[in-house]
Parts: sequence; structure tokens; C-alpha cells
Amino acid sequence: MKYTKSEVLKKNRTLFSKRTRRLKTVKLILLRLFILLIFAGIGGGGYLVYQTFTEIIASAPKISDEDVSPSGLATSVYSNDGTEITKLVASGSNRQYKKISEIPEDLQHAFVAIEDERFYEHNGIDVKGIFRAALVILATGHPSQGASTITQQLIKNNIFSDWTSESTLKQKITRKVQEQYLALQLEKSISKDKILEYYLNTINLGSNCLGVQTAAQYYFNKNVEDLTISESAVIAAITQNPTYNNPVNYPENNKKRKDIILDHMLKQGYINQEQYNEAMADDIYTRITQTASEKSSNSRVYSYFVDELIDQVASALEVEKGYSESQAYNAIYKGGLSIYTTQDLSIQAICDNVAADPANFPAGSEVSLTYNISSVNAKKEVVNTYSETDLLAYFQQSNPNYSLLFNNQDAAMAAIAEYKAYLTGIGENLDDDTEYYILTPQPQTSVVVMDQHTGEVKAIVGGRGTKSGSLTLNRATNTTRQPGSTFKILSTYAPAIDKGFVTLATSIKDEPFNYSNGRPVKNWYSGYRGRVTVRTAIRDSMNIIAVKTLTDITPQLGYDYLLDFGFTTLVDNMTLADGSVVSDIGQPLALGGITNGITNLEITAAYACIANNGKYIKPSFFTKIVDSDGNVIIDNSPEEKQVLKETTAYILTQGMESVINEGTGTTAKFAGMPIAGKTGTTTDSVDLWLCAYTPYYTCSVWGGYDDNTTLKNQTYHMVIWNKIMQQLHSGLENKDFDRPEGIVTAAVCKSSGLLAGKGCESITEYFSQGSVPSSYCTTHTVTEPENEEDNPEDNPDGQTNASSDNPDNANPDNTDQNNQEGEAGENNDNPSGEDNNNPPA
Repeated sequence: MKYTKSEVLKKNRTLFSKRTRRLKTVKLILLRLFILLIFAGIGGGGYLVYQTFTEIIASAPKISDEDVSPSGLATSVYSNDGTEITKLVASGSNRQYKKISEIPEDLQHAFVAIEDERFYEHNGIDVKGIFRAALVILATGHPSQGASTITQQLIKNNIFSDWTSESTLKQKITRKVQEQYLALQLEKSISKDKILEYYLNTINLGSNCLGVQTAAQYYFNKNVEDLTISESAVIAAITQNPTYNNPVNYPENNKKRKDIILDHMLKQGYINQEQYNEAMADDIYTRITQTASEKSSNSRVYSYFVDELIDQVASALEVEKGYSESQAYNAIYKGGLSIYTTQDLSIQAICDNVAADPANFPAGSEVSLTYNISSVNAKKEVVNTYSETDLLAYFQQSNPNYSLLFNNQDAAMAAIAEYKAYLTGIGENLDDDTEYYILTPQPQTSVVVMDQHTGEVKAIVGGRGTKSGSLTLNRATNTTRQPGSTFKILSTYAPAIDKGFVTLATSIKDEPFNYSNGRPVKNWYSGYRGRVTVRTAIRDSMNIIAVKTLTDITPQLGYDYLLDFGFTTLVDNMTLADGSVVSDIGQPLALGGITNGITNLEITAAYACIANNGKYIKPSFFTKIVDSDGNVIIDNSPEEKQVLKETTAYILTQGMESVINEGTGTTAKFAGMPIAGKTGTTTDSVDLWLCAYTPYYTCSVWGGYDDNTTLKNQTYHMVIWNKIMQQLHSGLENKDFDRPEGIVTAAVCKSSGLLAGKGCESITEYFSQGSVPSSYCTTHTVTEPENEEDNPEDNPDGQTNASSDNPDNANPDNTDQNNQEGEAGENNDNPSGEDNNNPPA
């Protein structure tokens, strides 16, 4: 284009006019302002980001070494020989802690190789890993590679344990920023080894296994220190997804990741080619399946022994350590304790096998039924719930005598089917998913075996049949039953002999006798036997003699001795809801007539006291409790108390040997070992007892129906006792009961108990020194010996000057002797029902 001079001038005027200059100025200002705004925005945004991150970091929790250590450790329970019996586990605590020195390096390296290959190099955050993960996300759109270090994972699991419930991006960003910040801080305060130790004890490894030790035991049935390289890789493969990579349920998934781990370990120099080849060739998954299957078959239901152990440990923690109840049980289930018990697994196995054998119970053993089922509406909401009580009511409409005891399992199932058909017929929509029933064998039993010398409980049986749950009915320790004639020894003859009222030779007349309210006391046999010795009364479990003796020494004295024997269920004085007052301090105490009954555990401990020379030791289920750091927090030293004189205990033992050898307990007798004990049978044969001991062990067996049905077979409990104790004593030396100093013997008349003349049928009787009868029997042909040699007392002093063989004047008329002792051919101490009935006031 050609421009003329005028056009050029015009153009210049336009370009340099005031208006033009103003427009350019405005544009320049606007441009600068725009640029300024951009920088301001960047700066402001950066400041806001900075402020946000500062606030997030400021709100991060303060952490310490203790905070990041795993919490919730399983408690291990050990038998008396150190064998692990079981683990006590609450949700989130199936974990056994192992120090890093106990965890093999191959297992450590397997986790590091796959989870955090620069673990030993970074300071808590792996910057390379973060960029690598970001590039993968940009390239694929999916976060297939994680950037969290082992340090961050430890913090996430133990500090931000609720991270799985995060629902917003803000929550996730906040947690991630705090996690990285805390990782940097943590690595400044503790070592890499300690971080890895905490991590390996924290992680979820599937099948309710927390930490590598629990996983090693579950998947391979071995301790973590014994794992091979291939086993280590299998465990390390689980942690990315404990469900999807579980080697039992998804072995193919686990194998893929296991092979990757082995590749990483080889490339990172943790293993060599030979180790790699060997690990890859290991046919490991067949081994895992078999081991885990065995573990799964072991019921999580605790044994009767462990049930009682838990209560005993909780009580000890509360009393000795000052724990609250909740603290005690938290310590038991989450504290990682080691509890060393008194249980002898070989003795327990004998007891369990005998109690489980139907051949040891009355022919035609029955089953009792527990039942529950619900009906639902169209929305699956529960409308009605029916129990065994409703089932019973239905059948009793046509048969008032119908009971929930069935001849066998088939009969019980037929009753259930008929009842369900009835409910359906009246329009109930039954939900079979809610149906629940238990068939319990009947009659039942309980067993307690103690070492009387230590007070240690060696085994218990809380019932026969499948145990349906933990901390359920335990007939050995927390079920009370009437003790029957077993109380004659404890409430009557023990205090009477101990206080010098009677000896085994004291003669007391079996004759009509009433309680203080006028009600007659009855023997289990018909008629009366006249004068008999205390030994005979013990041997044949004679009711009238026992009640007369307790009356003479006073029920209060008998009650006081029972308290010393460790009984906790007795009633001194109690007002019932109807205003009536009951007390166990009365004449029926002689026959076991008490308000609430007793437990097998406590009566076994009482008889163990006699077997232990009169020294009572509180029964114990554990010897010590050790915390997770290896410190003994409770040393369960035995609590001892001398209840009887040693001579009294020995004399009682001699009297109770007669029960087993020739009296009501002969069914329990076996050769090769002295046995002393006492039988007991309550009203209508509802409860059967045998409490007996040898020089080695004390064992009590109870038999009966849970619902108090009358027993027809009255010896099966003694069969159980015999089979348990005979096996238990196999191979043990046959030895006598220890005879203490102060015991002397003398020849006495078998019927009168006085020193025997030549016309008497004499026996050698045991006495405490100074209590030998001073007079001779006058009812037979010869009234006194010709010389001192006819008195075979082995008292070194030749002392025969006891003031009386019957200081309470129970035998004032020596001329009225009756030698009728009667036969002890029945094993029912009290079919007349006197053992457990308090006479009416």
C-alpha cells in the first residue's frame, strides 16, 4: 500500500493522539493487573494449601513407641507340663507377640521385598515410590501400585485403625497427610527393626490370624522361627488382601503373589538362585490345607477346665492386682498373658474317656431336650418364639406325665417333628433358620481330681455329651447339688473326733430318735441295730448315729468346721421372700440337709483336706500368670490352713477305708492301692456321690439327672470313679497312708468298742494318743484280761487311762449291748429320703 504525506500525518495523529495513548495505558494497566492477579491467585492458593496442610498436621495425633505397638494379644494357656492347651481370644486379639530376633530374616525380607523395597533407605516416606505410583495412575487410570511404606502401614493400622470406614475424599487426604507426617516423626524416634517388629506383629494375615506367629501356627502348625523361605513367602503374600490371597481358600491367588515375592527376593539379593529354585519347587499348598483343616476342626469352645480357669484367673487379677472386672477380662482375652495351669492332660484324657463312654452309664441312657424355634411374617419379622416349655405343654395336654426325657435321640427328634407339624397346622410360618436344639445325655456326671498334697486340680469333667459353648453349665464347679451322706464325715465325725467327743470305737445306740421338732430320723434300712461303733456307723452310713452325734457336739460346731473345709454355699441365716427364715445350722446338717447344696469342686477340696493330714489347701487351677513381657504378675502360692489334727485325719481315713473295703462303697474298690472315702445318696436317689482318695489323689464323682429324676441305678458313679482312678494309679507304687506321730492302736471289742476281753470278737482300732478306752467290755464271757499282754496297745507309755471312750455320755449303759450290725449290701445310703431334708421348724 502506498501512503501519501497526508495519509502518513493522519496516521501519526491517530497513533499518538491523547485518546490512543490513554487506551494503551489502560490496556497495559489491565495486563499488569491480570498478571498480578494470576500471581496473587497462585500465591493465595498456595497459602491456602499451606494453611490447610498446616492445620491437618497440627491436628495429627501425638504418637509414641507404645502407641504404634500392636494391642490385643491372645492369651496362651498351658498344661502342667508346658503344653499349650488353648488360646483365649477376643475379637481383634488373636495375636502372639514375637520379638524381631525371633522372626527369621527370610520372613522379614519377604515382606520388605514386596511391601517396601527401600524400607532400609527411606526416612518414613518413599518419594520414588510416590512418583512411581503417580505415573502408573496417569498411565492406566488405576492405582495398581501402592506408595505406602511399612512405617506408614504400621501407623495406619495402629493409629488410624478406622481407616476402612472413610467415606469422603477429604477424610482420605487428611489421614494420608497425617500418616506421612507421623511416619517421618516415628522414624526419628525408633529403629527400623522396632518398626518392622511392630508391623509383623500387627498385620492381618487371614483366618482371624493377626501377626506372623499366629499365621505360622495356623497355616503351618509351627512357630514363626521355624518357617522356610517358601512358607515365609506364602505368609507375606496374604497381607495385600487377607481374604482374596488366603492360602487355604484361594491358593491360586496366593501362589501368584508368592511367586512374585520370591522373584523380588532374588532380584533384591535376599536369596540366591538355589534357594529360589528350592522355594519355587516346594509343593506347599497341600501341606497348608491339611494343617489348616486340622486347626479348623478344633472347636473354639473352651473345655470345662478352661471355663473354670477363666473365672479363677479373673478373680485373682481383681483381688491381687486390684483390677476391675472389665480390666480383668480384658487382660485375659487381650492382654497376651501366659497362664500356667495345674491340668494334667493324661489325667484329663482318662476322665474324659470314661465320662464319654455310654457303657459306664445305666443301660438305656436317655436324652433331655432344649429347644427353640420362631415363626415369622411375610417380612421375615419374628412373630412368635416357641421353646421346649411350649413343646412340653403341648404334649402334656394329652399326657400329663409327659417329660422332656426321651429314651433316645430318635424319640426326641420325632417329638420335635410332631410339634412343628402342629404349629404349622395352626398357621404358624416357621423359620427353620431360627431352629435350635440340644440333646443332652442323661443321667449326667461330674468329676474332680485333685492332688491333695498341693491343692492342684488335675482334671475336671463338667458333664457328658458335646459341650455346646464356652462358659456354660459346669456341673463340676458352678452347679450345686445336695451332698447327702458325704456330709456325715465333714459336718459330724470330723469335728466329733477332732474335739475328743468320740473315737472310731465309741459305741452309740441305733434306736428311734427324733429331730428337735419331733420329726423322726430314719435310717436307709428298716429297723434299728442297737449299739454300734462309730466305725460301723461310718461304714454302713447310718443316719440316726450321725444325727445323734451332731446333736451332742452341736450343729454350730459342725457348721464351723464346714466353713473351715472351704464351703462357700452354706447359709448361716437367711430370710426368704415369703418371710420365712432358713439356716443350715441344724441337725439335718449331719445328713447333708442344707439350703443350697454344694459344688463338686468344694467337696473334693474338703476330702482332700483329710487326705492331706488335715491341712486344707484352696483348690487351684493355675500356678502362675506371666504378662506379655515375660514378667510373673501372679505367683499362685497355695493357701493352706490346718483344719484337723493330723491324728484326726488319719483316724477318719482308717474309718473310711472300711466304707470302700466292706461298706457302701465296695463297687469303687480296686486292688493294689489303699482307698478311703464316703458315699452319699439323697432323697429319692436324686444325687449320687462318691468322695474318696488314695495316698496320691482325691477324686469325687457325682451322678444324677439334671432335672432331679429318680435314679434307678445307684452304683454307676462308683463305676466311673473306679475306672478313672484305677487307670490313674496304673504303675504307681502301692503305699499306705502316712501315719502321723500320736497314733496308737488297741484291741477293742468289735461291737462295744471297749477294750476287748477274751470272750470278745476283737479288732485292732486306731486312736489318738490319750483317747484309748479305759474300761473292758463286760458283755462277753471274760470281763478282763489275765495280764497286761492282753492289751496290745502300741502306745509307748502303755497308756490306757482315757477318762472315757464316750466323753459326751453317748453310751451310759454298758450292760445294754447289741451286736447286731446289719449288712451293708445296699449302695443307697438313704432311700427313705432323710439326707437332704431339713425338718420343718
